[in-house]
Amino acid sequence: MSLASLSRDELTALHEHQTKAYDQLVERGLRLDLTRGKPAAAQLDLSNALLALPGEGDYRDVSGADCRNYGGTQGLLEIREIFAELLNVPVGQLVAGDNASLSIMHDTLVYSLLKGAVDSARPWAQEEKITFICPVPGYDRHFALCEQFGIEMVTVPLGPDGPDLDAVRELVANDPSVRGIWVVPTYANPNGAVYTEEVTRALVSMPAAAADFKIFWDNAYAVHHLTDRQAPALDVLGLAEEAGNPNRVFLFASTSKITFAGSGVSFFAGSPPNVDWYLKHLSKRTIGPDKLNHLRHARFLRDADGVRDLMARHRSIIEPKFQIVTDILAKRLGDLEAATWTDPDGGYFISLDVADGTATRVVALAKAAGIAMTGAGAAFPYGNDPRDRNIRIAPTFPSPDELADAIEGLSVCVLLAATEKLLAD
Repeated sequence: MSLASLSRDELTALHEHQTKAYDQLVERGLRLDLTRGKPAAAQLDLSNALLALPGEGDYRDVSGADCRNYGGTQGLLEIREIFAELLNVPVGQLVAGDNASLSIMHDTLVYSLLKGAVDSARPWAQEEKITFICPVPGYDRHFALCEQFGIEMVTVPLGPDGPDLDAVRELVANDPSVRGIWVVPTYANPNGAVYTEEVTRALVSMPAAAADFKIFWDNAYAVHHLTDRQAPALDVLGLAEEAGNPNRVFLFASTSKITFAGSGVSFFAGSPPNVDWYLKHLSKRTIGPDKLNHLRHARFLRDADGVRDLMARHRSIIEPKFQIVTDILAKRLGDLEAATWTDPDGGYFISLDVADGTATRVVALAKAAGIAMTGAGAAFPYGNDPRDRNIRIAPTFPSPDELADAIEGLSVCVLLAATEKLLAD
């Protein structure tokens, strides 16, 4: 029986029950954190062999260059060869950087604003307005970058196969201020969407009012599978070239949730002109990346199959945690139809939609009970979820027992907030 079908007396009784359950929850004094998608210590332990690499005397790459010295702005060939296969891009069009792909996204935005992108008539900062399309729910750090630099954001709904194409087409074709769209193509943060080839072809081929319109293709979870239904990395650069828009795509990725989250390798890929453009500007900022870190990663991972094997071990640790979340939500909220949630095939998040107008209240109740959640609305630009219903769950970092406690407690908060609102209405 759904919440909406309950009589007022039944709602009152349920509200009283949840109030008592919540008081008991607060009394437990929990200190649980589900705010960010961080790997658990057991996942980081999988890569501890990196700490002993590359080893004394092992500091030369395949060309014989000394990785302890300056240079090599594009990054070591060995690590680029491994990830070119995994990301489905030509190795010559892949750049390996330091630990954070977010830094590369930041830099490409700054270079575009100050210098203009390939195909730009002038630097973006000289335009009256720059707008980015933001499929929602989406990644809060993408939105924070736009907000940091005064880039206006317009939202479109994100479904399981990609964004609302009709909405995207209209914006891109008719508004010359639209210079970019954020895309997390594989197991999107937070709803687990996987962009289909059909959707991707539409994005790279659609007419654009701005000649320098860019797809910021953040393939952060390209190899982060949770099931045997493993989404392949699409040849987005090839599709863009085939469509006659070879410079449309900026591709990003990293090893942040493959090896060490704070000490990994980041990647940029694009058309040859885009790569030349990026390296030209990058060469003013650095004389080269941490090539010893590239070398140790190449020694540790060995090849693309080495990455796949490592990710299978990651899956064995985190897949049961995702199952804990979906099992508890189904048990506690499913019969009452008090919320809906995703059951992703990969990635790091579960997207929970609670009753309209209650997400902020749910997160506040959870915080007061010692359960820290990402803020309501974080998956929307400016933190503004128009329906105030979306909450991002990050299951990976806590232990299974801690995670179960957190989701049980969160379920109490969801029901308490929902019954409060229904009774008030």
